[in-house]
Amino acid sequence: MRKETRMAKAATKSAPHRLDVAIGQRIRERRRSLSLSQSGLAEAVGVTFQQIQKYERGANRISFSRLVEIAGALRCELGELTEGLYAKTSGDELGRLNTLLATPGALEMLEAFVALPAAHLQRAFVKYAKTFGEAGQDDAKGEEAGAR
Repeated sequence: MRKETRMAKAATKSAPHRLDVAIGQRIRERRRSLSLSQSGLAEAVGVTFQQIQKYERGANRISFSRLVEIAGALRCELGELTEGLYAKTSGDELGRLNTLLATPGALEMLEAFVALPAAHLQRAFVKYAKTFGEAGQDDAKGEEAGAR
């Protein structure tokens, strides 16, 4: 084996691909929302809990057939685990996302959203959150006008 090939393989092993990490995070979030242990998921799909840990970290890639099995065990559509992963994300978008997630309470809101068992409930959750945000903006505008 040529030296460049060995170095390329070593570099590949050192850092998981961002898509593997993203899918692993979605698996972990969905599993937790169902209060399912890594062992429980592992048993459902016929692997060890250590393998589930590796999938969730993105350390091991998941074959398509295994991903379909995992989606079934998590009682979700395959698209729920992969939706939006194909879009290219700019540095500005990542910065905005990091800023949003750093907002106090944002992660808890996201976890509550993900835990909702049906799409119509998720849509209602977003609608109400937007309504609260608009009400807060209206209150702030009223306070500014009163201060003048």
